[in-house]
Amino acid sequence: MKTFAETDRLILRELVMDDVDDLFEMDSDPKVHKYLGNNPVKTREESEKIMENILQQYREEGIGRWAIIEKESGEFLGWSGLKHEHKLRPGKSYYDLGYRLKRKYWGKGFASEAARASMVYGFETMNLEWIGACASTNNLASNKIIQKLGFTYKEQFSVDLTICYWYTFMKFHYLNNKNISQ
Repeated sequence: MKTFAETDRLILRELVMDDVDDLFEMDSDPKVHKYLGNNPVKTREESEKIMENILQQYREEGIGRWAIIEKESGEFLGWSGLKHEHKLRPGKSYYDLGYRLKRKYWGKGFASEAARASMVYGFETMNLEWIGACASTNNLASNKIIQKLGFTYKEQFSVDLTICYWYTFMKFHYLNNKNISQ
């Protein structure tokens, strides 16, 4: 299993089928899905289909969301990373920064740390010119993380009746201010 990035506290590695139970634990929590359409998964089989989709993204796009593993405990905390997004914003194909954690790991800085490492990978390893991110306008915590990372707000858009904020982060900002790597 390939490791993509490491931080002081985290390992970001490819997701594998052995992670399905952790994925189910996270995605079956209604609070985790509050701003994701309020549609948590109900069966392990649904999580298996999600995992198959992620593995297909690895094969077809060479990139997808990564497992976030805490170094100290070896615990699966959630996922983060870049995804080549084709459907969320019609007519706009882009690399989307995302993160999702089990609720018990919220508020500990793990999402910011994993997202920061994902951005560094995108700019330094993938040589991306820019990265996009979005969050429901009501998801204050996620918007705070995106803003703290230095993304620039661009506009609002709608996804399945949910109004979202759209942000971008340009490579030249990264090159001129490497604070995201700290």
